[in-house]
Parts: sequence; C-alpha cells; structure tokens
Amino acid sequence: MDTDSGPAAEQGGSLADRISKPANSDTPNDSSKTTGDLTDAQVDGSSEPRGGSKLEEPEYDVAVKLSDMQADPNNPLYSVKSFEELGLPPPLLKGISAMNFRRPSKIQERALPLLLGNPPKNFIGQSQSGTGKTAAFTLNMLGRVDLSLKQPQALVLAPSRELARQIIGVVQTMGQFMEGLEVAAAIPDSSKRGQKVQGQIVVGTPGTVTDLGRRRYLDMSKIKVIVLDEADNMLDQQGMGDQCFRVRSQLPRDVQSVLFSATFPQDVLHFADKFSPQANMITLKAQELTVEGIRQLYLDCDNEGQKYDVLVKFYGLMTIASSIIFVRTRATAFEIERRMIAEGHQVAQLSGGLEGKDRDAVIDRFRSGQAKVLIATNVLARGIDVQSVTMVINYDIPTDQFNKPDPETYLHRIGRTGRFGRTGVAISFVHNKESWSALMEIVKIWNVTPQRLDTSDWDEVETQVKKIIKNSTTAAAQLRAGEGDMEM
Repeated sequence: MDTDSGPAAEQGGSLADRISKPANSDTPNDSSKTTGDLTDAQVDGSSEPRGGSKLEEPEYDVAVKLSDMQADPNNPLYSVKSFEELGLPPPLLKGISAMNFRRPSKIQERALPLLLGNPPKNFIGQSQSGTGKTAAFTLNMLGRVDLSLKQPQALVLAPSRELARQIIGVVQTMGQFMEGLEVAAAIPDSSKRGQKVQGQIVVGTPGTVTDLGRRRYLDMSKIKVIVLDEADNMLDQQGMGDQCFRVRSQLPRDVQSVLFSATFPQDVLHFADKFSPQANMITLKAQELTVEGIRQLYLDCDNEGQKYDVLVKFYGLMTIASSIIFVRTRATAFEIERRMIAEGHQVAQLSGGLEGKDRDAVIDRFRSGQAKVLIATNVLARGIDVQSVTMVINYDIPTDQFNKPDPETYLHRIGRTGRFGRTGVAISFVHNKESWSALMEIVKIWNVTPQRLDTSDWDEVETQVKKIIKNSTTAAAQLRAGEGDMEM
C-alpha cells in the first residue's frame, strides 16, 4: 500500500477551502501504511468454496479478561497453538483440515480455549472482520452438539438474513463429516410457514426466532449455546435488542451465551454484560480495529446532485472486479440502480425494501459475479464476505439514528473490501461541510488519513487508483508467496 504524504489539511482540496478548515487543526495520524507484519493466511466468514476469502492476519494486542478474577489470563491453559489440543471429535478435525485450516489465528489461540472449556462459560469477543470469529463460534457449537439428539442445541442470531445464510454455509462446510448433523435456517420463508424447525444448529434473525418460539415451531428447551453475531448492532437497536433478550429468556438457565462483534461501543457494553453475565472477554485496542490493507480515499463533489455524475464517471474509468456502494436510504439505492442500469452497468441493489427471496437472489447474483456492482443500505454493512470485492464506496457518509457520524458502521462497511489481506480500496464521497466534518471525525477515531482524489483531473484519478490497486496487489502477492500453512 502506498504511504500518504502530508497532513489531511494539505489534502483537503477545494472542499476544505470552501468550509474554511483551519490549516493548523488537529488531523489524524496516517496509519494506512502497510506494516508488512502479517502472518499466514486464514479463512473467516464465508468459506472459499462459497465465495469467501483468505486472510493475512496482522498482529493484534489481544487483551483477555477472565470471569474468574483469581485466574491468570497468561496461563498456558488459556492458549493453544493447534486444533488437536482442543480435544475435538475426529470428524470435526477432518472438516477443519478439509477447509485447509492448519492452526488457529492469533485471536483464536486465546478465544477457543475459553469458548470450549468445561463447564461452559459465557464469552464476549471483540474482533474485527477477518480474525476468524465466525469459524471460532462455529467450531464451539459443533464441538458441543449431540448428533444422536434431533433437537435444536445451538442457536445463532444474526442481524440480517444475508449474514444468517452465510453462517449456515460455514457451519455446513466445517461440519460436513459429522454424520447426522442438520443445520436449519430461521429466517422469513413463506414456503416453510407452519413447519417445525428441525436441526441441531439453528441460525436465524431475532424477529423470526422470536415468532417461531412463540408459535412453538422452535423447541428451545435443549439449547446449550446461543451466539449473537454482530452483537453490538442487535443490542443497540431497541426492537432487535428486545427480541434478543426475549429469546434469551426462553433458553435454559445454564445456556452458554457467546457475543461477537468488531465493535463494542461503551454504551452497548452494559447490555452485553446483561445478556452474557460473568463472561470471559477478549478485546482489541480501538486503533487496532482499523482494517489493514485497505487504502482509504475520498472524492470531493460540488453538491449532492453531482455525486451521481461523479459516481458514473468513476465507474466509466475503472475496471473493478466487484464493488459495493453504500447509501443511506432505500430510495437512493433504487434510484442509483435504475440510472446505472440505464448506463449499461451490471448492478443490483439490496435493501430492506426487498422481499426475502428477492434479497437471497440478489446476494447470490453478486457472489457468482453476475452483478459486478451491489448498491446496499447498511443491511449489508456487517459480516458479509465476498472474495471478489475490491472496492467499497461510501456514497453517503454513515451516520447514526441521531444523524451523528457513525465510526462503527464505517469500519464495518470498509471491512467488506480488502478482506483478509487482499487488495482493497474504500472511497468516501463528500459534498458539503457536514459530510466533510463527519468523515474527518470518523477517520480521526480510527487514526487514518484518507487521500483526496481530485475530480477536476479524471486522468490523474484513474492513474492514482490503478497505481494503488497495483501496489496493493503486488504486496499481497509477495505475502502469499511467503505463506506456509493456513491459519483459521
């Protein structure tokens, strides 16, 4: 990855001048440099046969906090270097090996012994996209289910049907040699209305699981493990959070409660502690949550109306494997889709306004490469892993329900590209003082400095972006050339 030169104020360009940004104001330090301190590849999210991607994992400072305050978190009992040390059943080890996993990632070295310990302990894990959290909680569930019992024994709640379907794929792939394993989806599906949910592992969305439990189509009496993936997102939303707690109240008292997310804002942590009390925890420092390997840029537009013209001009210049354009509203998603199709681009849009089956068809088209551009609201900002995505565009700078800059959503959004050491570029559109200020507040939190692309010289924009992608590709190839065994 190229290194940036000069402070953000020097790269602010015409927009910074228009809003009179002080030249001596505080600017975030540049941490977008590739350190080269990456370990071997690993896999997370969707598996490679299902379009997922590999990971070159940076070194993380993993903090461990044990529920037993007298225990030493540095004790070797709380760290493993191989999957064989975990006492897993042979069919599960065979599934791990078939997925080309050789050893745990740095974070999993600490997380897996805590997850798999007996008696089971609650667990809260903060780890960014690509550190193996999906594989970690999947391994824990598969290691605890009794295949002779044809009842739900593990339950995963995810904020969207897309993420739920992806998790199901990971469970099925990892558990492919476990005879008798059944994995069920608990997402809206009119074709299965009135049917009982069958399967030792159930993956679904909070609303549907709540409804199935209320109608007694989902027996939760034997559940041993409940997992909340992207937990901060669900616990922070009043309706979804209420549903999660309602599901939790229907489970056995001794259920193991596992929470995973890339971000846990302070105002969400007390909800997490309530959902998963006396939990073992692993966390990362905030500055270490930024996705390494993603070059962060911004485009300066004159006004809101010009953003679309700049977008089309940009796509006219670039040949991009696959990309995601994030917007704030469904209406914007529909309008950009309509206009880009008219311009001859292969695009699709995904938002909560589509019916479930239509959403499934859209994401499947994107995974297969039939659609090269996906226009999405924040429904897709979390967890989705599509190997071919090399670019994310923040058409609208992410803000929360109070219209305040949303650094967590920004992190989740850009984590859709450059996944796991691959080439990745994230471009944000700014068009006025508010959007500029929001972007600067966000990148300051994550300690990065985005580079400005000058839209008055499109030849230079094309040259810069192609150079960034070429340099990143070369760096990634050099890393892959030095890989040994794959981590999980």
